[in-house]
Formats: sequence, structure tokens, C-alpha cells
Amino acid sequence: MKNFKFILIILAFLFTGINTSYAEIFVDIDSGNVKPLPIAIMDFDSNDKELNDLGKKITSVITNDLKRSGLFAPISHDAFVDKKQDIAKNPNFENWMVINAMALAYGNLKYNEDKKIRVEFYLWDIPGQMKLEGQILLTEKSNWRRIAHIIADYIYKRMTGDNGYFDTRIVYVAESGSKLNRTKRLAIMDQDGANHKYLTDGKIQVTTPVFSPNSQKIAYVTYYKKVPRVYIFDIETGEQELLGNFPGMSFAPRFSPDGKKIVMSIAKDGNTDIYEMDLKSKKLSQLTKNVAIDTAPSYSPDGKRIAFVSDRSGIPQIYIMDNDGDNVERISFGKGQYGDVNWSPRGDYLAFVKIQDSNFYIGVMFDDGTGERMIAKGHIVESPTWSTNGRRIIFYEQSPTKDGNDKLTLQRVDITGYNHEVIKTPTGASDPAWSPSLP
Repeated sequence: MKNFKFILIILAFLFTGINTSYAEIFVDIDSGNVKPLPIAIMDFDSNDKELNDLGKKITSVITNDLKRSGLFAPISHDAFVDKKQDIAKNPNFENWMVINAMALAYGNLKYNEDKKIRVEFYLWDIPGQMKLEGQILLTEKSNWRRIAHIIADYIYKRMTGDNGYFDTRIVYVAESGSKLNRTKRLAIMDQDGANHKYLTDGKIQVTTPVFSPNSQKIAYVTYYKKVPRVYIFDIETGEQELLGNFPGMSFAPRFSPDGKKIVMSIAKDGNTDIYEMDLKSKKLSQLTKNVAIDTAPSYSPDGKRIAFVSDRSGIPQIYIMDNDGDNVERISFGKGQYGDVNWSPRGDYLAFVKIQDSNFYIGVMFDDGTGERMIAKGHIVESPTWSTNGRRIIFYEQSPTKDGNDKLTLQRVDITGYNHEVIKTPTGASDPAWSPSLP
């Protein structure tokens, strides 16, 4: 996908006047239901009419990214006292205080000698009257949306102390047709739903895609000749590779943090165990050897441990083991059945599905099993996947319709359980996976 591969050059950090502390307006994102921070985002302007129009689009994307995060409350432009800001001058802080802005962002666009776009961007702490961030970014005009997401990430990180997640993508299974004749194909889009594209034609059913750590390859399962097989898809070239022609069924693949291995479930001889494959040597190692069903493996961010789901205790529960299969430990002991465990990229939480009293939940717990809490509920909710900063979770819900075909929607929620939203897709959507930050 050539439109995602571009050169982003950070020409300079404009340190003049930047205070390296987070000042008084630092947003504490660990405190539950955070009151959104009022922020003024002026239109990124230009002396060139075409770039001036593009600057307004960039402003819109930045504004929507920050608003959807639930941590920021962009102030309407109608309330602005100052309608323009000279990029070479400091803002008039009193004019922003009067509308209760806690932070101010603005920028300027111009062409350089190579007809690339030069974007100059500033972020200010209004109460503290200090510059928090200043960047000059250079890119191709066609990549203006990525520039907007990258700037939104800068703002998010400077205000929260945590990495942003806006310059990322989501891969999912696009489902269309009736329940008895459904087409399932891979689709990919930016995290805000833009740049939507289908990766497969739907002739072969696909399911459970996951990103590699470098975000350029996807592992997924196909049902070629009605037998589940794990494939690798290269986003850049469109090439597909069968991971291995194993005896039995292979499913639930996940990449190791370094991208050199894949862990998955293989069902053969009436038993389902977890295996690990070295992608270079294609060597396959069996990690669990149990008469129970062991599935949904997920590496810890350091690659040293693997969380998985097993019914060896009688009902599906969450277990953790070393990456060689040793030291298996059960960590979930709540009522109900657990599934779809997924380790946070921060390493602190596990996300999971829980079925209890005929209700489906998305839940999180610490990696020692403590602190279990439910953050979303639905008719049938499955496949929780983490944002790259470990602060938001995407999942999908299957809900009944009058015609009996079911409605499939992607949804997103904070780990606090707040800021729940539905993500719009062209068709029904299932099995989402969130990419790492783009290279």
C-alpha cells in the first residue's frame, strides 16, 4: 500500500521557550472518568489558497482525533477572540484565557523547493503561558492525513505523558451477505475509518487477522477447502504465504513482539494445543501438552510469557506460562467462562471476553489475575484488541436483527469503561486488530 509508505522528516525540534515539565495542564489518564481538557485548535493556515484549504482539513482531523480520545474538548472556532495567529509571534494569552482554553495549537503550511509540504506546528500551555511543543514536518502532499494524525499524537503525548495512537490502522473482517451465504474478506483502514481498502476478494473466507510488530504484515486464518489454515499477508506487495501445511486445523495466530515467531493453536488427533513457529526456520515447537483445549495464546510485550485460555479446570479460564511452555499458572478464578485473552502492549493488563449468566462482557485484569473488571457489555462481544499505547480497546458486537442475519459492529472503549463508541464501516465488521504505530 504505497500511500502509507512515505518519507517524514522531522527537520527540527524548536526548543526555544519549551519547558520540559508537563506544567499545570497535565492530563491524568489513570484517574477514571477524566473531564475533557478544553483545547483551542486554530485552522492551520497558509498564504497559498490550496494549502490553506488543506490546512483546514488537517485541523479537522486533529480535532476529531483528540475529541474521540475522550480526553480533550476542542473549543468551537466561533468562540475564538483571535481568528488568526502569526506563526512568528507568541499568542495573546489573555484572549485565550477568556474562553477558558487550557491549551492552544496552531500551524502553518508552505511548499519547499521540492514541492513537498512544510508544516510548522506549535502547542502552548495557556495558564502557564509557555510553549509545550514545536515541530517542523516535511512530507508529500498526498500524506496530509498522516501528518494530521502525527500532530495529534504529539499533542496527546505532551498533554498526557503517554504515546498517542492516532497514526495507526485497523484490520478487520468485512462481512456481507446473508447469514447462510456470507462473504468474509480482509479490510484495512486508518483508526478513524479513513482510507478504507479491501485486501482480499472474498472468494475464500477469512477470520482472526493480527498485525505483525512492524505493521506491514498480517497473519490470518482462511478456510481453504473448509480446513482452517494460517496465512501471512504482506500489505506492501499483496502477496500471501501459507504458514505451514500442518496436520489438523491451525487457528488463533499471534506474532511475537519481535516479529520472528508466531504462536497459534493446532487441533489434531482430537486435541487442541498451543504451538510456536520460528518464521525463518519454520521450526514448530509444541508448548502445551494437555488433554484440554488450549487456545487464544498472546505474548507478553517482552516475549517472555504467554497468556492463553484453557478448559483444563472444567470451564475456560485464563492461564499464563513461560514462552517455552513451562510454569503454567491459572490466574482467573471468577464465575463464568473466559476467552479471547489479549496482553496489553504496556504489559500491565490482559483484555478478555467473559460469558456469565448468559451475558457477554469485555473485561480487563492485571497480569496476575487481580483487579478484574468489566468495561463493556453486549449481546455477543468478542475479539478485544489494544491500541498501541494500551489505553483503548477495539472489539466487535454481534447483535440480532429482525431478518435474522445479525448486525456486526466494531466498537471502541477506554480501559476505564468510559468513552464507548461505534466505529463506522461500509459493511458488517468482525475480528478487529489494531496496528502498532506506523513506520
